[in-house]
Amino acid sequence: MERSDILIVGAGLAAITLVRELRKRDSASTVTVVTADDGHFYSKPMLSNGLAAGKTAATLVMTPRETLESQLKIVIRARTRVVAIKPEAHKVLIDQGDQGELTYGKLVLALGAQPIRLPIEGDGAADVLSVNHIDDYARYREKLEGKRSVALLGAGLIGCEFANDLRSAGLAVEVYDIAPQPLGRLLPTEAGSLYRQGLEAAGVHFHFGVGIKTVERTMMEGSVAYRLTDSSGAVSEVDLVVSAVGLKPETALAATAGLAVNRGIVTGAELQTSAADVYALGDCVEVDGSVLPFVMPIMHQAKALAATLTGTPTAVAYPAMPVVVKTPACPAVVCPPAPGLAGEWKTVASDDNIEAVFRDGEGRLAGFALVGSEAVKAKQSLAAQLA
Repeated sequence: MERSDILIVGAGLAAITLVRELRKRDSASTVTVVTADDGHFYSKPMLSNGLAAGKTAATLVMTPRETLESQLKIVIRARTRVVAIKPEAHKVLIDQGDQGELTYGKLVLALGAQPIRLPIEGDGAADVLSVNHIDDYARYREKLEGKRSVALLGAGLIGCEFANDLRSAGLAVEVYDIAPQPLGRLLPTEAGSLYRQGLEAAGVHFHFGVGIKTVERTMMEGSVAYRLTDSSGAVSEVDLVVSAVGLKPETALAATAGLAVNRGIVTGAELQTSAADVYALGDCVEVDGSVLPFVMPIMHQAKALAATLTGTPTAVAYPAMPVVVKTPACPAVVCPPAPGLAGEWKTVASDDNIEAVFRDGEGRLAGFALVGSEAVKAKQSLAAQLA
């Protein structure tokens, strides 16, 4: 039976960053990575601006699987799915017939997150694309061939990045969201209004306060197209529909194994789950009640967990982590305050820029939002002041 000192389920940014941090501390332990995909390493953040960068699915790959295995001295079991975890036996079951068990000393779940699917009706609902993985991106690029118009569902961070990217390629873009503004969870009202204006000036067409109820197949100039009916009853036709309404942590495998789950796989600050020798990090994890599906938290989690796994228990601690929104048509940086924190936003507007700061009840800087090419230059100085 195959055994690894450290077994990692998942091969995305969280998993590979963890392995790199581990190898800085420990070159001898056996490490196996199990992944349902091909095991090549790529930049997931590039999925939402790959068109502008001229990237295909193949050219998004930064490090092939074979190179990762050689450089990091690991084994990657590609196209292999973990179907069950047996924490008490320190085993996982995989979909590999008679060779279907792997044992571990320590197990790390880096399962990522899955796209939220909206309850849309109509015979075209199953054709709505979500782009959360390099295989999804390959299908997306294939479907875009020859298309002229796209409907995007969701005006959050990823939806706005896709909208900007599609406009850069010359496609007509319609964006639908039940919220009253773009980046509704990240920007205060005045900043959201300016951000909207910036993307609209680039040709993005927003529909706020409405959701899509039905997507039906139709024909447009001899090709399959889609007729959308929104919650107000308005009807439109587009060549392609893409959903970007958000992600939910992947918890099913952990829950079935009896691990504590809530919004994500529940851990404390040392990223230990409720089972002995089982850890979690990345988009799937809920650390002390917080789910942080961004790149910078992953980096800090990986560094802390590598220390813990190699004998130095270390709690993850986050510095200020501003998020740069990849929309060149309207540059923006956000560092939202903690959910539920008492305080208020103050904004300073000048020309096509807004600097908004959030101060808590004691007057301390606890968050900020910057919109506009000049405003975003204040990112570092404000980050340094955060409480």
